[in-house]
Order: sequence, then C-alpha cells, then structure tokens
Amino acid sequence: MSQSENKNRISRRNFLLSTAGSVAAFTIVPRSVLGGPGNTPPCEKLNIAGIGVGGRGAGDIGAVANENIVALCDVDEKKAAETFKKFPEAKKYNDFRIMLEKEEKDIDAVIVATPDHVHAPASMMAMKMGKHVYCEKPLTHSIYEARELTKAARKYKVMTQMGNQGHSGEGIRLICEWIWDGAIGPVREVHAWTNRPIWPQGIDRPEETPPVPETLKWDLWLGPAPQRPYNPAYLPFTWRGWWDFGAGALGDMGCHIIDPAYWALDLGWPRSVKAVATNVNSETFPKASVIEYEFGARAGMPPVKLTWYDGELKPTRPPELETGRKLGDNGLIFVGDKGKLMCGTYGNHPRLIPETKMQEYAPHQPEKTIPRVQGHHQDWVRACKEGKNPPSSNFEYAGPFTETVLLGNLAVRAGRKIYWDGPNMKCTNYHEINQYVRREYREGWTL
Repeated sequence: MSQSENKNRISRRNFLLSTAGSVAAFTIVPRSVLGGPGNTPPCEKLNIAGIGVGGRGAGDIGAVANENIVALCDVDEKKAAETFKKFPEAKKYNDFRIMLEKEEKDIDAVIVATPDHVHAPASMMAMKMGKHVYCEKPLTHSIYEARELTKAARKYKVMTQMGNQGHSGEGIRLICEWIWDGAIGPVREVHAWTNRPIWPQGIDRPEETPPVPETLKWDLWLGPAPQRPYNPAYLPFTWRGWWDFGAGALGDMGCHIIDPAYWALDLGWPRSVKAVATNVNSETFPKASVIEYEFGARAGMPPVKLTWYDGELKPTRPPELETGRKLGDNGLIFVGDKGKLMCGTYGNHPRLIPETKMQEYAPHQPEKTIPRVQGHHQDWVRACKEGKNPPSSNFEYAGPFTETVLLGNLAVRAGRKIYWDGPNMKCTNYHEINQYVRREYREGWTL
C-alpha cells in the first residue's frame, strides 16, 4: 500500500473514534429536531413507534418510555398485551405497514423488535419515510438485507442503532483500548462460544396443523417468509431455530459475543469461513456447530482466525486460567503474542489471564480514548435529537458486522469451506450457496 493510500485509508476503528465529524458529510438535521411550529426542538421528546412490542420489544420500549410512545404494532395481541396496557394513549396496530402509513406525520423514530425475518422490511420502510431506526440484533435475516440497510441508512440520513447493547458498555471499550495499547501483543486467534441454542434445533417441520389462536395474525407473523401452516413450534421464542425465521445460535448471540473482537481487531469481511456441524436439514439449524473465520491482515494487524462454538461446545481451557475459574456459558478469548484476554457475553468483565498479568498491567492502562455513553437506547435517542454524532453501533458499523456474523450460517449450509468476496457479496468457490445470500420475499412484501 502506498503512503498516499495508507494516509487516506479510514479504518472502522478510526471512523468510530472520530465521532465529532463522522457524519457531517451525510447527516442533515431531521424534521424532529428543528424548532418552530409543528416541529420538535431537541429539548423535547421524540415520538417513537414500536414494531414487535412483546418479548424483547417490551424491554426496548421500556428503555425509551420517557419519550412519547405514539404507536405500537404487534401481530400477537396476547403477547403484546402488557405493553399495550402500559401505553394506553398509543395507537395500536397489527400491521406495521398500515401503522407507518397512517401515523407517518406523528412518528419521528421506530424500534423494530420482531423475529429476525421481518427486521429488514420494517426497518427499510421506516428509513424510506425518513424515520430514525433502532433494530434488534441480528440486524437482518440475510446478508443481502444487511448490505441494503447499510446503504439505506446512509441514503436517507437517519440515525440508526442495532440492539447489541454491550456495544455501549464499558467492557468493550476497555478491550479495544487494551488491545490497541498492545497489552497482549498482536492477536492471531480469537475463540467465542455460547450455550445456545436453548430452543429446539435439528428437527423437521411438524405435521400437525392446529387452529391459529384468535389473538394471533398468523399471515402477518409470517411476513415475507414462505407460506406454511401455523404451529406453536414456531413461536413465540422458538422461531430462532428455524431457517425461515431466525438465525440460530450464531445470529442470536454472535452480535453480542463477537462484537468486541470485530471492533478491537477491525475485522471487516473474512477471506474464508468453514463450519463443522451436527446434522443440517432444510428446516432448522443444527444442534451444535464450530465455525472458523479467517481474516487477512489489516492495517498494523496480522491475519487472525476466529472460531465460534455453540450447542454447549467450548474451546480448550486456557492453561493460564486458574483452577476454580470458569469459562462460563458465553464468552470470548483473545490470544495474543504476549498474552491472553478473556471477557463475558457483552464484553463484560474483561481480564488479562492469569490474574497476575492483570494486576501487573492495571497500573499501566492507557487513557480512555473512546467516548463513553449513557446507555445503548439513550445514545440512540440523543443522536436522533441532536442530528449528529451517531451511536457507535449504527448501521454503518452494524450492517457489515451482521454480514460477517451471518456468513457463518452460510458456511453451515454449504458444509464446506467457502471463500468470500466481500465487496461483491458472493462465494467464489461454491456458487450454488450464493442462492442463500439473498432470499425471495413472499408476494406482497418488499424490501
């Protein structure tokens, strides 16, 4: 790389650190932050709508309850009943498309917390209307959708945030600062694991076709997914294990657990991905898998291999880990030339291991150079009101990150090592697998 090219290269890490002007080139002040008649000045409240407000969505709405909750949408009235009751003044809907069209003038921002397969259509419609979007993880169900949402957020100049809450925490920031400081030297291996799935996987489609509950709009729940009869095997939580609706253990937890590595090591797209899994069928994800991502050298960083384990599988216990200390159900280990660093699910409680190494390093920790924030949801609300300095897990970061996470599932489907052309979004050595990069929507649904 020439000196000129190196000077002009802006890494993902530098992009996030230069928050003072990082969106000046493409951010305009939205209607909701302008003062004057009919507009809401920054000191006042956002008008927020929720799409999918039972389950995780209830928590997301609760986290912004100090704003104006003006509209709520859920296809399962029983599941959403408690949230509906908490916000009696909010308009209630079953179809988010109707809600956005009817309430467009009164909505500033939207929270999307549906099952994965509806994330992209709901988020895209909101952004096209100029609405800020907070969308749960994984950002999308397919790699193509992640790329399109990234481009859309840039085009429509809205504030976005993916729901990987650990990205706004202290732990992930310490990990980045320590690794960039050289605390464990150049990192060449990373191991990430989860106890998921905690729902059924490795099963076939049920044959029974019981009646649809009166409180559930089944056709709307299916959304863009292929038509199939209702069965309680799919919801309210078990949808995560089905190819048509979820993204398996990796999609559920990868955006939490792998996040510190993706940020600290400026990973980008992998060169290749290989998966070894238990029986893979066309309906559900396997019961367990081990997925190896290989990344090339980045600016100032060597090539690195990241290995993901799920289904109760874990990496070999590090010899540096003292007797009595557990790996835990979910975690991450960085292996550097000069040592190892371990953390929990969201980058929580990062420590050099063994503890003696941590104690030696503690007095020499670098200054805190990454801006700290007051909560994941609140940082998004702040950005929506200010119209500048986006949240750090905005779609410019979260979109490419989601692409990388979902590539693991592509490798599971392939059953072989695949080589990945990131810019062109395609596998170069097994062309048949590219059919799963982008999924077809059922008639009546669009991105």
